Amino acid sequence: MTDTSAIAAELRRLLPHAHAPYSGVRVAAAVEGADGRLHYGVNVENAAYPQGLCAEASAISAAVTQGTSRLARVYVASSLPGLVWPCGGCRQKIFEFASEGCEVVALSPDGEVGRQTIEQLLPLGFRLDPAQVRRA
Repeated sequence: MTDTSAIAAELRRLLPHAHAPYSGVRVAAAVEGADGRLHYGVNVENAAYPQGLCAEASAISAAVTQGTSRLARVYVASSLPGLVWPCGGCRQKIFEFASEGCEVVALSPDGEVGRQTIEQLLPLGFRLDPAQVRRA
């Protein structure tokens, strides 16, 4: 298991990089691949509201870009007090790449740590079998 306190420190360092001029809520995330590599992301808001990018999606994109296809763990920190968990859309994105039992770790600014599996956060998530997806 990766050092949670080191990841929390890195996420706090990355929070100012988030682009959150509309909500003012900065979020940073790290995803740990099954191979142990870490990939980071921050939220990037956009004036065309649905076109923004959550930190978790940003980190997943970075992981996929580097060839990671399975996630063992996801870490999330924000500028809000208390624990913040991934939104519904990000829960499904995590589920898509999650190894069974993938742990989602919420990190508060005051050091509190919450842990849930992705199956606990999204009990009815779904995956498509790529072999069954029709290609055009």
